[in-house]
Formats: sequence, structure tokens, C-alpha cells
Amino acid sequence: MYGSPNDQHLDPEIAANYDERHAERFAPGVLTPMVDTLADLAGDRPALELAVGTGRVALALAGRGVEVHGIDFSEPMLAELRAKPDADQVAITFGDMSAATCETRPPGDFGLAYLVYNTIGNVTSQDGQVACFVNAARHLGPDGRFVIEVLVPELASVPPGETRYIFGQDEKYLGFDDYDDPVNQTFTSNHWHMGDTPRIVRGRFRFVWPSELDLMAKLAGMELESRWADWDQSPFTSQSRSHVSVWRKI
Repeated sequence: MYGSPNDQHLDPEIAANYDERHAERFAPGVLTPMVDTLADLAGDRPALELAVGTGRVALALAGRGVEVHGIDFSEPMLAELRAKPDADQVAITFGDMSAATCETRPPGDFGLAYLVYNTIGNVTSQDGQVACFVNAARHLGPDGRFVIEVLVPELASVPPGETRYIFGQDEKYLGFDDYDDPVNQTFTSNHWHMGDTPRIVRGRFRFVWPSELDLMAKLAGMELESRWADWDQSPFTSQSRSHVSVWRKI
């Protein structure tokens, strides 16, 4: 299973506030280039979102006329999706994205499978991440594409002898990653909210390098087709802090 029983996405309170806490991800400047790229890659074939969550991307893509299906193992997140206008445009399967088969279309029908916003890191073992690639490839038809959006690990930004990388800070918030297990490539992401109702949200993740993802794709019968720094398809370089990678089923 790609999340543990303690996965934060299983918390109804977190699910209920998820869209509000990530409101910047709904901005046209963020969402439009993503949906443009995914729609082009899907073409006239259906698309499958692994870890569809509350439907931020799936609903926007369905609004472009793409037939969209989604898989997720968090009932609270799926409940948020089902409550939204036009939710019936997305066919939903409850299940683990590393193993579940879409219930409404047979494997091999999809032109596109995608996994966005660093969610491959929610899978905290290498075997589990490989299984996600295998499952994506199983759903794809000939020349189908699998797309992942994920940050490049920030290890180079961690001071020597330290494990902590601070990625966000103001008077009411502190966000930092604790790279405490580099051997297994796992870390804890911490979000300390210090407003009127203080709370701490923690999640365990596995970081993964672009070259390792390429090997996982190869094991699943796919090959790298494109890699960009962002959804605007700007070039990926050694200085890029994130990447959008596209693998094609061989």
C-alpha cells in the first residue's frame, strides 16, 4: 500500500482543508500549463490519474473534454472530490495506486497515466515506487505515456553534518524536511502552523532521483521521452529544483 495507516491523507480534517491549504495550486498560472500538457499527451484516449485526491487536476482535465479516471486509497479525499460540481465527470476507483486496476475500463485502454505534485514520494519504499510504474504501464495502451511531477531532492542544500532543510518560513509558519535516513532515501516533512489554532502536520516520504525513476520506468517497459523543469516545458538542467518527466510505453 502506498500510504501507511498513519498517512496524513487519511485524516478527514486534513482532507476537508486540503484545497484551501493548497490554494496556490489552483491558480491559472499553475494549473493551465499542466492541463494543457496532459491534454496534449492524452490525445483522444482516456487518462488515468494515480492518487486523484480531491480532483484538482482531474476535474480541470475533464473540463477540457478528456475522459478521466482516478484511483485513490483515501476515502476522505475522495469524499471531497465527490462533493464537487461536475464530480461525475471523473470515474473513481478506491484502491492502492501501486496495485489497483481501474474498475471502469480494462487495462491497456489508456493513452495517459499521471502522478503529480510529488505524490510518488508518498510511496516510502523503492519496491512500492517500482510497483507504481508497473501498474501505470499495465493500464497504458501502445505508445501510452506516464507522467510524474516531482521535486529534485534538496540534499545539496542541507549543511554538512545537518539533516534539516527549511523550505518555508514566516511569522505563522515553519516548513522543513528532515533527511534523517539517506540510506533508504526517506525523510520527514514538517509543517508547523502557528496561527490562531496551532497545529503540526508531519508526513513520511521517500525521495527519488531522476535517474532512479528512469530505471523504474525501464523495469516497467517504458522509456524516457521528455523531461522538463516545469509544466511550461522549460529545459531541465542541473540547477532545476523540480521536473516533469514523460515516459512512453515501448
